[in-house]
Amino acid sequence: MPNIAFHDGEYVRLEDAKVGIMTHALHYGTGAFEGIRGNWNERDGKMYIFKLREHYERMLAGAKLLWIDVPYSPEELCEITAQVVERSGFRSDVYIRPMAFKREEKVANLNLRSLGDGFFCLAVPFGDYIESDGALNCCVASYRRIDDTMIPARFKLNGLYLNSILAKTDAMASGFDEAIMLSQDGHVCEGTGENIFLVYGDRIVTPTLESNVLPGITREVVMELAREELETEVEERLIDRSELYVADEVFLTGTAAHVQGVGTVDHRPVGGGGTGPLTKQLQDLYFGIVRGNNPKYAHMCTTVAPRVTAG
Repeated sequence: MPNIAFHDGEYVRLEDAKVGIMTHALHYGTGAFEGIRGNWNERDGKMYIFKLREHYERMLAGAKLLWIDVPYSPEELCEITAQVVERSGFRSDVYIRPMAFKREEKVANLNLRSLGDGFFCLAVPFGDYIESDGALNCCVASYRRIDDTMIPARFKLNGLYLNSILAKTDAMASGFDEAIMLSQDGHVCEGTGENIFLVYGDRIVTPTLESNVLPGITREVVMELAREELETEVEERLIDRSELYVADEVFLTGTAAHVQGVGTVDHRPVGGGGTGPLTKQLQDLYFGIVRGNNPKYAHMCTTVAPRVTAG
């Protein structure tokens, strides 16, 4: 059964969804995208797509910033995505990538308002985002997180991610699993593709949105679970780099990464050097929700049953 993508207003085979080498977004990163998880539940024979509408609301906000007109409502985008997953017939976890972009084939044109727009949505099988047998070994990146006055950091904009890619590549080349980025003023910001949380006793702290973090959808859910299910205080504030080295627990959250414990930062062990107990509780709660096993939070997932044959 072929992978199906939505491109140019039609459902087509993924290999037939093409753009030209002069496409503006390819040259200048002029696009807004999302990363969305579909989690397969073998028992139910269904795919559970996590926080689908919320991802599209964020993408549309980023598209607006870039003067990109997306001719679909959030409801229509959700239906398009469900159709892509259903028609592809996936029976494993998937990663869904919608993108609104400047599709016009023009170079040497920096005026966003004069360029035509495009949209596509694809899905591919996807396992663990970070390959690790346990808690992550992290370093503090030499690259600083982009500032809102440079490129707005609150949206998933194509060109912005070169900032994260440079930090991630350097970290892995040095033997680490992930990098933790600081803001321009030196405060803890986020991972290269995840939000960050620190645990002190029975209290959780996380950087404020004003620290140029992405307003993560998983971030919001984890804060809700901590407060409502674990009755744990969550404080949003500025966090100094040195706090990473003395926290009881550190963990990262994101659509791709889920909830991931941090075992070391700059070779210093965090707590006992593994996934901490509060992190483990949040992991268990989160995975129960995203795989459709927690009826209380069923509203957070869009359910899709794959087609048996291609359609």
